[in-house]
Amino acid sequence: MYIQQQCLFSFDEIMKLQPETRLEKIFHTLDLSPIIDNFEKSSLGPNGYSMAAKLRALFAMVIERIPNFTALTERLSQDPVFRFACGFPIASQAPSVSTFSRLFKAISENELLEQYFQQLVSQLRKQGTIDGNCVAIDATKLESRERAKPKKTIEQDGTQPDWGSKKDSHGNQITWFGWKVHLAVDCKSEMPLAVNLTPASRSDSMEALPLVEKVTAPLAKKDYPKHWTMDSGYDIKEIYATLYHEYNSQGIIPLNLRGAKMPPEGLDFNGTPICSGGYPMIYWGSDKNGCNKFRCPHVLGKVNCPHGLAWCSSSNYGLVVKTRVKDDPRRFNTPHRGSKNWTKIYNKRTSVERCFGRLKEYLSLKNLNVRGFKKVKARVLLSCIAMLSTAMVSVFEPKVVKQVA
Repeated sequence: MYIQQQCLFSFDEIMKLQPETRLEKIFHTLDLSPIIDNFEKSSLGPNGYSMAAKLRALFAMVIERIPNFTALTERLSQDPVFRFACGFPIASQAPSVSTFSRLFKAISENELLEQYFQQLVSQLRKQGTIDGNCVAIDATKLESRERAKPKKTIEQDGTQPDWGSKKDSHGNQITWFGWKVHLAVDCKSEMPLAVNLTPASRSDSMEALPLVEKVTAPLAKKDYPKHWTMDSGYDIKEIYATLYHEYNSQGIIPLNLRGAKMPPEGLDFNGTPICSGGYPMIYWGSDKNGCNKFRCPHVLGKVNCPHGLAWCSSSNYGLVVKTRVKDDPRRFNTPHRGSKNWTKIYNKRTSVERCFGRLKEYLSLKNLNVRGFKKVKARVLLSCIAMLSTAMVSVFEPKVVKQVA
């Protein structure tokens, strides 16, 4: 006959003696008071559930890839360690599905998540995790849970899902019914800096400048990013001009030559001057004033010009031509488009693709379980906030980011 001995310590005391779980480490970095302070005490629910605990449970649902509120409630009921990490009393009953549903609807009706997201971005800037010198912008598809409708019946008010179409990395045309998530990402840390949600038919390029405005709004002019890298879908004159003249930065964007007109006389499509012999001149660097320098290809031994050196210059240094970004921010870049330094900066654009991949695969953004513009946006923000919180933990515990994202 075996007699079970009474435990000398309560469950809460035992958990306090155990090493912190990854959820606890993440929650210790999240000061949820800015969100909690905007809710009245009456919003705590009839059973008096802690608002902080319920918010932690929502973030835990994203981090642990729990598909819906039903599964979240079951996890809280069956897993005391998980319940303790979220902050619920062990002896109490877990909140119901409707409790979480009402809370999620409440936070989706205001801008609290957006403000909290920007607050975390600012904290990571101060910590030095986010560099902000080079920013990548792109968009990704997000399928909707709403039933697909014919295009003619969809209200074009910006809050309804609709049909989108684009080519994948293999050149295949794909279509979907739902949304687009537009993201600005720090190229060094690969952390999101600004996010927008639009119907799927919205052009990527139309959301570029709104994202730029969101990123730069809390910054001093001296802290503005120097480069904004995007794919050829953003090859719009207005984007280049606005970045250069208003934000003192440059768009590192490949030209979209589909249906393009011939370049001005004396230049090729990349803005490289053509010498009188018909050869592209050699890029020889740029200065801080946004001026690119090009030299004679014959002098540098790149070509054997039949006209010789004296044809276009009496100097042994050879002909020199300069281009200035201010004359045409789209045509001219510093560094020059196609150069090694330009390509090096452009290759950082893949940081936004990796960020999208982590949000979808590791932070539950791939399969939406909510409907409506406001709720979908709140769901996207929850995933982005969860990613930022793991970066804050990584300052002290680098392994947490690998496990969570």
